[in-house]
Amino acid sequence: MSTERTGHHAGVDFLLHEILDAMVDHYFPVLDQFDSIIDGIEEEVFAQPDRETLNKIFSMKKEVMHLRRVAGPQREILNRLSRDPLKVISPTAAVYFRDVYDHLARINDLAESYRDLVTSALDAYLSVVSNRLNEIMKVLTVFTATLMPLTVITGIYGMNFENMPELHSKYGYFIVIAVMAAITVGMLAFFRKKKWL
Repeated sequence: MSTERTGHHAGVDFLLHEILDAMVDHYFPVLDQFDSIIDGIEEEVFAQPDRETLNKIFSMKKEVMHLRRVAGPQREILNRLSRDPLKVISPTAAVYFRDVYDHLARINDLAESYRDLVTSALDAYLSVVSNRLNEIMKVLTVFTATLMPLTVITGIYGMNFENMPELHSKYGYFIVIAVMAAITVGMLAFFRKKKWL
């Protein structure tokens, strides 16, 4: 808000208002940038989250916390300048300080909102990574469970005992291979029926 529009061209209070108003106006491009970055992070979290995504979340959290630490005390100061009776601030100028205070209050509200969004993005990231890890563990468990009976069979036939009738059978090797294949198919079918695959 320019002093030309207020009809005042002099006074320390209006000069102070001009300075503070210009300073507060510089927050809004930063807030727009924060909004864009957080949107990008949210898209990454649900698309293909990696270590870089986590670093972005922590970096954004740090930036938002810094904004809150800076803007919070400034809001309190503007509140006093706009409402408390001060000799250096005329009642006419106090109205314009209230406008700057309202802007700072909005900035603080946005910073609080961004903090909640970043926290939600972190929770979502951890949830997505955990689900991915669970899927990997499920596949590995299925492979392990499928290979266990095959390992038992190969272990038994690898003991090289003389009195094992199957060792002298003409088709013993093929029978064992067929049994192992049947066990594998049967176990995979069982896992699919249970919806573990």
